[in-house]
Amino acid sequence: MFKKKRIFIIFFLLGLFFCRISSADIYKYVSSDGTVHFTDKRVHKRYKRIIKSKLRKSRIAYKSLKKNKEKYSPLILAIASDNQMDPKLLHAIIRAESAYDANAVSRAGAVGLMQLMPATAKRYGVTDRRNPNQNIKGGTRYLKDLLKMFGSNLKLAIAAYNAGENAVIKYRHSIPPYPETQKYVKTVMAYYQKAG
Repeated sequence: MFKKKRIFIIFFLLGLFFCRISSADIYKYVSSDGTVHFTDKRVHKRYKRIIKSKLRKSRIAYKSLKKNKEKYSPLILAIASDNQMDPKLLHAIIRAESAYDANAVSRAGAVGLMQLMPATAKRYGVTDRRNPNQNIKGGTRYLKDLLKMFGSNLKLAIAAYNAGENAVIKYRHSIPPYPETQKYVKTVMAYYQKAG
């Protein structure tokens, strides 16, 4: 009996290990004779999910991102053209900021596709930050001003978009030593280069 239990535990742990790699849902059911059953599909109602798939969540998020990207691409292209901006850069910023979610709200209070803060929205005449047209126009004009301010230095403009222009100025026109901002610049640049 002890040997059977030990073998079961080894197989169960191996199952969990491979489950973590593939991120599949795992369901458990204990039959009337005390036998424990595990599966990656819910065979009947008595199976209880014990591990939730990360893979499924990421697939849903990716589909949503792709759908919203297609939805907003014509608007992004038009606004980029009106402002003589590279649409690939706007796509990179929007993907990093909101993953194309017009209703996204950050913990800091930034709202919309380009995650505008209230002061930035006001500065660029955005009255409804959730309105995709207004949000992208305001964010694009802000980004364009940052590029001018930092002599067309793309990385500094991106850092300023995240941390504010004063942070970049404070650190003598370099990327501020904030982990979030440094990661943000790398992320946006990766999205930008991938789009190119």
